[in-house]
Amino acid sequence: MEALPSLHDPLSGVVVVLLADFLRQHQGWGWLRLVAGATPYKDVTGLTMVKVMGSGHGGGFSLRPSATHQGLVCTFTHLDLALKFLDSPAVHAYRSRARECWSGVMAVQSARGNWDKQAWQASSPQALGQPSEAAWQDACRAPGPFAVLTRASIVPTKAMAFWRYAPAAQADLDQTPGCLLAMGLGEAPLVRQCTFSLWQDTASMVHYAHKGAHQVASAAAYKHQFFSESLFVRMQVLQMSGVWKGQPYRYPCLSEAATSGGVNRLSQIDVCSPEVSHV
Repeated sequence: MEALPSLHDPLSGVVVVLLADFLRQHQGWGWLRLVAGATPYKDVTGLTMVKVMGSGHGGGFSLRPSATHQGLVCTFTHLDLALKFLDSPAVHAYRSRARECWSGVMAVQSARGNWDKQAWQASSPQALGQPSEAAWQDACRAPGPFAVLTRASIVPTKAMAFWRYAPAAQADLDQTPGCLLAMGLGEAPLVRQCTFSLWQDTASMVHYAHKGAHQVASAAAYKHQFFSESLFVRMQVLQMSGVWKGQPYRYPCLSEAATSGGVNRLSQIDVCSPEVSHV
């Protein structure tokens, strides 16, 4: 396994997110994943970070934990290694035990903040197998879905104040037009929270971020300094597949689109075109 980056160096590469809603008979297996944490993945080639996280009730952002929902967030040095991981026995083990499972590979477009004192930075053309910055920028111009990852370490003494704002913001997120998928995740109950969301377009995301309950929650977090650390990452979706809350998802990998007639083909793909579920 490659050496993990220094905490003084921004984390770069590509991001893999896997969401699972386990079948009832496999809940115990899921809980063991949380207990094991990063240990089962220590020899995965190209892996630079892995977080195994639980979720709130129904996969939401809630004080009540879910017995079946779980998420995996990983970063890899290169796109090819991320795709290889998604076809590995470790990921197939999740899919075979899940009622529903969604996975995606993403390139970081922008990031601010830190996760465990580690900054993130935009994915490089080299990490994506692109010959130049110009080729990567051309690919970025193709329309398509993007994802947002937010996480925060909540100051323990301010956790209850923070959670007074969370349910309303989550309800708004679930109902926002243009939000294709959203899930609340957590590394630790109450104080280490993460949200992953998938968006049709930037306007929808901006409208949610600056209106209603989320804007009120953000203003309160800033005013009262709820967080000791936070991170916001915007990512371009390169590939996704699976089923979540009854909705099938499929989107091609950047390299697949390029070999099928160029990056312009991305604009012709239905973001939520039906596919056979991995479950």
